[in-house]
Amino acid sequence: MKYLFAALLLTGMLISCKKESFITSGTASLATSTDSLHFDTVFTTTGSVTKFFRIYNDNNQKLRLNRVALQGGNASFFNINVDGTQGPEVTNIEMDANDSIYVFVTVKVDPTTAELPFVIQDSILIEYNGNERWVQLDAWGQNANFMRSRVITGNVTWTNIIPYVITGDYLYIDRNATLTIEKGCRIYLHANTPIIVEGTLKVNGEQYDSTRVIFKGDRLDDPYRDFPGGWPGIYFGKNSKDNVLQYASILNAYQGIVADSLSVNSNPKVLLNECIVDNCYDAGILGLRSAIKAQNCLISNCGKNILIGYGGTYDFSHCTAVSYSNSYLLHKDPVLIVTNYLKEGNNIFTWNLNASFTNCIFWGENGTTEDEVMTDKQGNTPFNVNFQNCLWKVKNTPGFVNASNIINNQPPLFDSVNTQSKFYNFRLLDGSPAINSGTNTGVNIDLDGRSRPVGLPDLGCYEKQ
Repeated sequence: MKYLFAALLLTGMLISCKKESFITSGTASLATSTDSLHFDTVFTTTGSVTKFFRIYNDNNQKLRLNRVALQGGNASFFNINVDGTQGPEVTNIEMDANDSIYVFVTVKVDPTTAELPFVIQDSILIEYNGNERWVQLDAWGQNANFMRSRVITGNVTWTNIIPYVITGDYLYIDRNATLTIEKGCRIYLHANTPIIVEGTLKVNGEQYDSTRVIFKGDRLDDPYRDFPGGWPGIYFGKNSKDNVLQYASILNAYQGIVADSLSVNSNPKVLLNECIVDNCYDAGILGLRSAIKAQNCLISNCGKNILIGYGGTYDFSHCTAVSYSNSYLLHKDPVLIVTNYLKEGNNIFTWNLNASFTNCIFWGENGTTEDEVMTDKQGNTPFNVNFQNCLWKVKNTPGFVNASNIINNQPPLFDSVNTQSKFYNFRLLDGSPAINSGTNTGVNIDLDGRSRPVGLPDLGCYEKQ
């Protein structure tokens, strides 16, 4: 029996030693979770998101990696960390049998004189047992105008040669200043950086994708580039005046546009022409006792698309306010909320309200609300709210309003809605009840810059061609 025990003990020791030994054959199996890593646009001087891949030892013995190395070495724009050890080269890495290690990769781009996006490439070499495996790396780099907590004074014009990246506490337009943003500009803002306008903002975009002016967060890597609430939004303060946004897109903000307080002159505080406000976490357009005039605007997939509180003066013509629940936002509030009051604790403050909505569409689906238009009145201050030639989805007719030529609860038949891929096309299909259902308001183009007929235009921001 003692000989049998000794034999078993020896066998166990041999097996244990075999598992602890390293496989040295050139036929050893090694795999990686990917053969390439791609980084979306990275602005110069700013870092990227961290990406990673795994290296798998699929053998029943330990495997030694001779080295894992960036081929660009210390000059590479990329940085690697291999199983907790910083690169650019890590050697003699031991991998247990049937185990894996992580390789983390970041990229940081040095400033260049390039005005157009440029491709940055490198590769990671994995050497083991005389073999080589490669993982390719690439990123789009982009030079930019970097501004941190910038205050605009005087008259300043931005052109579209390179993008603008705004970080710090704010981009602040002083009370007597005017910032003019020309067509094609791209403005990227950091997560805690609002645009605060106490002076005047003028946006001179044009109808094509390349000539619209874009405001969005500065995280352009997937999936962060599509997250709502990626930056605070644009705030028009008490003294702000004569703001005009033409062909502007305000994307992925917390609150897209906030207009606070009455105009200091007879003009609207904010004039919105052919603008898109999309994927804002809280409000797309928020007016607080203010004055906003909007035409041919699309306000889509926001927590609250249009929210009007504490009265004011508002004129919306040929606008589409629409929301669908998706993996980012649950559609639970009406796409239009209009009130004449403001609550602060137990106090309610009211103000005169004059609001007009003409040739508009108010629609939502896959949410928890059955009324996409909600109005609420407090006190005895004037409450003049008019809807003319609109399509809306409501179960309970809004109170305290005048409404004429309303299309009630008939789907507008948008061209394409895919909440899974987050692709939305809110142009109208043939057979839409919104086609030829408008009244002439003098608006002779649509959001795409295409002409509208004089007689019977379509409802919403897009004219069916």
